[in-house]
Amino acid sequence: MLSITKEFRFSASHQLDHLRSGHPCGRLHGHNYVVVLELSAAPEDLSLPGFVRDYGDLSAFQKWVDETLDHRHLNDVLDGVNPSAENIAMWLHERWVKEFPELTAVRVSETPKTWATYRPSPALGDASL
Repeated sequence: MLSITKEFRFSASHQLDHLRSGHPCGRLHGHNYVVVLELSAAPEDLSLPGFVRDYGDLSAFQKWVDETLDHRHLNDVLDGVNPSAENIAMWLHERWVKEFPELTAVRVSETPKTWATYRPSPALGDASL
């Protein structure tokens, strides 16, 4: 299996629900988010130039991030989903896997030292993964 990754950045605010009283993430605050998309393919599935996916194809994701997430309040954007890094990673994967079927993982960072990764479970009975 071969994988490629590309990093994207945006700034946004959020406020997390269901936390203990006084938890700092329960207050309105913001982050400079980093999102990494991982796309994978078997060697026999590479495109003719030898790509998992042309990095240029990912410009659609950057445009969408700029228009949809950058300088927004994520509680409004995610519509009913508590915008933790874990939920954001899963939400992004669900929205983009149809456009990029090679998408195998989404990583989201809120701080330079913290990351959440969503990697969907292989389909039951799929021994190739």
